[in-house]
Amino acid sequence: MRIIASILFFLLILLQAKLWFGGHGVFQLWSLEGNIQQSVERNHALARRNDKLHAQVNELKQGSEALEERARSQLGFIKEGEIFYRVVPGHSKATPDSAND
Repeated sequence: MRIIASILFFLLILLQAKLWFGGHGVFQLWSLEGNIQQSVERNHALARRNDKLHAQVNELKQGSEALEERARSQLGFIKEGEIFYRVVPGHSKATPDSAND
């Protein structure tokens, strides 16, 4: 009777080890669930980005104001009769006295 109990106990330990640490064990399941959650979050972020891009495309196709704003900001276009001022940050020139300090 002791031998049978010992064999059953050994099988129980073996099956538990395989359940927890095996190739398709609980730890791997938890890892895969974490990967799935990260993928879902990344997909949601990309979907929001795509929605914003689709909205921009529709706005550019339908509205001339958005197209004009983009041309002005990115390409530097100006309207007829407007004066364009470009402010360039100046570089400080070192004087001979300040170089020796």
